[in-house]
Amino acid sequence: MRTILVIGSGPIIIGQAAEFDYAGTQACKSLREEGYRVVLVNSNPATIMTDEETADAVYIEPLTVEFLERVIIREKPYGLLPTLGGQTGLNLASQLDQAGIIEKYGIKLLGTQLEAIRKAEDRELFRALMREIREPVPESWIVESDADLEAILDVVPYPCIIRPAYTLGGTGGGIANNRNELWETGRKGLKLSMRSQLMVERSLLGWKEVEYEVMRDSKGNCITVCNMENLDPMGVHTGDSIVVAPSQTLSDIEYHMLRTASLKIINALKIEGGCNVQLAVNPDSFDYYIIEVNPRVSRSSALASKATGYPIARVAAKIAVGKTLDEIENAVTRTTKACFEPALDYCVVKIPRWPFDKFGTGDRRLSTQMKATGEVMAIDRTFEAALLKAVRGLEVKSKDLRHVAFAPDNCTDDALKVAISQPTDERLWALAEALRRGWSLDEVHRHSRVDRWFLRKILGIVVVTEALRQAANGRRRDEEVKADILRAAALGVPVRTIRELLGPVADSYGDLFVEAETQNVYKMVDTCAGEFESATPYYYSARESEDDQALISANS
Repeated sequence: MRTILVIGSGPIIIGQAAEFDYAGTQACKSLREEGYRVVLVNSNPATIMTDEETADAVYIEPLTVEFLERVIIREKPYGLLPTLGGQTGLNLASQLDQAGIIEKYGIKLLGTQLEAIRKAEDRELFRALMREIREPVPESWIVESDADLEAILDVVPYPCIIRPAYTLGGTGGGIANNRNELWETGRKGLKLSMRSQLMVERSLLGWKEVEYEVMRDSKGNCITVCNMENLDPMGVHTGDSIVVAPSQTLSDIEYHMLRTASLKIINALKIEGGCNVQLAVNPDSFDYYIIEVNPRVSRSSALASKATGYPIARVAAKIAVGKTLDEIENAVTRTTKACFEPALDYCVVKIPRWPFDKFGTGDRRLSTQMKATGEVMAIDRTFEAALLKAVRGLEVKSKDLRHVAFAPDNCTDDALKVAISQPTDERLWALAEALRRGWSLDEVHRHSRVDRWFLRKILGIVVVTEALRQAANGRRRDEEVKADILRAAALGVPVRTIRELLGPVADSYGDLFVEAETQNVYKMVDTCAGEFESATPYYYSARESEDDQALISANS
């Protein structure tokens, strides 16, 4: 039985959380399904990946070249799979290659090859490739020393973005508003980059940020698994952004334009497995730029996998050992193949979870360096319902879009303007408060650069909840209150919140609350929007009339 060495992601730290444990566990199981003996190296014992049942041999050892060589000598692996352990796995594979260990022991690198990894991770090579295939990239400068950095201090336009090479979660990067900030952040980025290389690029602050999760096999078959749109505009790391899938504000032309660009890039890189493409889109035109590409399973891959039901890491592992998309069974339907692009008939909202409740004096401002330590994901039929469900899932004090810190008694209009202009972990509640105070959509958009579509949806939630508060004060007629309750329930406002907003008045509408609570049904996530029968779907709750779970039970 041939042995494959899988590199894990190491400790769970800020910027690199449990999404790689999820991917690595999937990959190990997938490889064992194909009859391979799996050897896993990971320094973190507090993961599912390092469970004895996940791999045939588990080494909880430091993720260094020295220890990996000792494991290689002992286990004699046929192949090495580095693309499922986050940036740690990619960097270690590169270091093993530089040390001559891969060639010395005759190990085959599985999946995406080192040349493709270099082209995607090395900022200068990536920029050159994008220009070669005529895909637009922002104006940028490559820096590899303090002297290079000093030479561009008076050349680059401010503000500018600093992106170190070979780091995860934007580590060492940031936004520089002047030459002093560029000097300080740039020197830090050079030290943290594995290659002492960073790219300083023209700022695209305020543009939309969109991601495409794409898959490709060794024969060049490509699909897009999912596209995702950040509610937060450019300037906030995608791991710190509220993310919506599928995209909500792109036109059909924009969607297919960006999809075509993503497939073009994954083909040019010759990726074998999963890949994440990040793009910036001008909200006022059809202009776009390629920001970066992750030639590996990423945190966005874990989100896309859960959001669609498509097991990205499982499929990527099978591609790595030579299978093609048309040969791999869709594990959810068991009647289709992995080359079918998933279809979503629901909306997914991801909100990051930050540690600021534990570190009260921490800097809450968000930038291109990730600060979140986790995230919650919610699924529902509408954006509003998914957003409110995700807010409740955060397990913070604010269970809806009201926040005591932004109440009129605690926050002046000037302070609120700063709160919606400067991205923080609490900006969502600041946006809702500004709309609650009657600020126009255009004014809130001008300060926050959040797309008007999202603001309009947030406004809809605010309007119905404010109507309930007015009802509590006797300012609404009985028929209006009944309509408000049903409308709020349809938007996904929890019955408990509706009762709280109505106060004592709620006791007069007990029958309506019973009706709202009995409208909960379960809808299916099956990768195909009900087009094919599914063997192993999963479900989410929603307020509708048709229950997918009941229908399946009746048919069976």
